[in-house]
Amino acid sequence: MGLQIPAINEHDSAGKIEVSESVFGQSFNETLVHQLVTRYLAGARAGTKAQKTRSDVSGGGSKPWRQKGTGRARSGSTRSPIWRTGGVTFAARPRSYEQKLNKKMFRAGIRSILSELLRQERLAVSSDFLPSSPKTKELAAKLKTLDAKRILIVVESIDENLALASRNIPYVEVIEAINLSPVLLVAADKVIASPGALKKIEEHLA
Repeated sequence: MGLQIPAINEHDSAGKIEVSESVFGQSFNETLVHQLVTRYLAGARAGTKAQKTRSDVSGGGSKPWRQKGTGRARSGSTRSPIWRTGGVTFAARPRSYEQKLNKKMFRAGIRSILSELLRQERLAVSSDFLPSSPKTKELAAKLKTLDAKRILIVVESIDENLALASRNIPYVEVIEAINLSPVLLVAADKVIASPGALKKIEEHLA
């Protein structure tokens, strides 16, 4: 016997959708979910910060003064890190912050998040929330009935009407089922999925 995801409201034509317990009935693995979210946030970092070492700073080719006899501390280059115009001692270099996470762990983490969303009644299904026009007003009116600030809409494929209608509504994100983001799932107060999206998720995560 599978689990059931409730409709967004009693008037929605989707009704309750039965889903697989192997995908939406998993226990919550906090350690794995934390690792998954951290990996996504780390991968989003640009890693383009760059500073100049003493070898990158122009000038400083000649010794400022002779080694002995001047009464000053010995110095070999005006581009030493201790000089005002010198290079940086431990200069930052462009780097990648990407963390490795295999597919098996990724899928297990997403299953864990979806299961917890269902337990907390933050996951619902709907066939009627898709706007019939690119008007923001139409979609905003539908979403206003939800008692949630951050809303994630998961669809099988994003159509033009939904993309245009949702882009100016704050705290509303639209994503395709094949591109589920753990960061968006965890942050959402309410996740609304279409029946087609739920089917795609099951096929991908089973």
